[in-house]
Amino acid sequence: MQMNKLLAGLVISLGLTAPALAQTTTMRISISTAQNSHQGVAIDTFAREVEKRTGGRYKVQTFYNGALGGERESIESVQLGTQELAFSSTGPVPNFVPEAKILDVPFLFRDKAHARAVLDGPIGQDMLTKFDAKGFKALAWAENGFRHMTNSKRDVKSPEDLKGLKMRTMENPVHIAAYKGFGIITTPMAFPEVFTALQQGTVDGQENPLPVIISAKFDQVQKHLTLTGHVYSPCIFLMNKAAFDKLSAADKQAFLDAAKEGTKANRARVDEDDAKGVADLRAKGMTVIDNVDKAKFVAALAPVNAEFEKQFGKAELDKIRNVK
Repeated sequence: MQMNKLLAGLVISLGLTAPALAQTTTMRISISTAQNSHQGVAIDTFAREVEKRTGGRYKVQTFYNGALGGERESIESVQLGTQELAFSSTGPVPNFVPEAKILDVPFLFRDKAHARAVLDGPIGQDMLTKFDAKGFKALAWAENGFRHMTNSKRDVKSPEDLKGLKMRTMENPVHIAAYKGFGIITTPMAFPEVFTALQQGTVDGQENPLPVIISAKFDQVQKHLTLTGHVYSPCIFLMNKAAFDKLSAADKQAFLDAAKEGTKANRARVDEDDAKGVADLRAKGMTVIDNVDKAKFVAALAPVNAEFEKQFGKAELDKIRNVK
């Protein structure tokens, strides 16, 4: 009788612990843009790969359109551990990891191939380690793309045309300093507020890569686009450091590999959007200035760039410029 009770107790305890062993842990990741975008593709791919590579033990819930807050709020939540993951442009990142500021210097990168080589190489990989001390595990660099100017007032053919335009900027000190150098009246603002601000005329314009301009439907509230390509904008997969540290070695690798796959899908979508973006936006009624005299825009920022050389060190900037 006693033995039967013991067996029953054992069966019950095994019955209770078996599902616990196979328990699924659900995490959350968010973006400020729409699901049908280069950022949506990144987190959808990441979520799928995490589930696949961990045999369903980890699931990642995806949130779009700033549903969990703007980029800065999401990064704060990841740092605090109230949200496990975020995918963000580097716009607000220097507020948390000042070393990342250097990546936002205007006209630093020649093209996407150059930027990707820097981020995937020793410079970018070393910078990922700087996030550890701030409560993050930076899983991988991905891409937002080269940023271009849009506005509702006039064609921008030269830097002089930017003077006096009220532009939404990211909450990023390097961007703000640069745009003031163009004579722009800068208005820092979280991304989810931008469409309404443009619609209501609170700001005249904004600047973002083509994939963002397309997915945010800015053509509905902006008439003029100039392909300035003034700043290359990376994106980053961020995870709460404590949440990452709790993972087994195999699961850590699964998350890192999933982020790499997310980056591949993200960059492919940026390339696709860049290739068809201009024709797409023209068809929607935007005036696109695509024969930009870049040298004039670079020259207009000479005083600001001299300040950046002091701030970051010419040698550090040249190290990035010289990556082949």
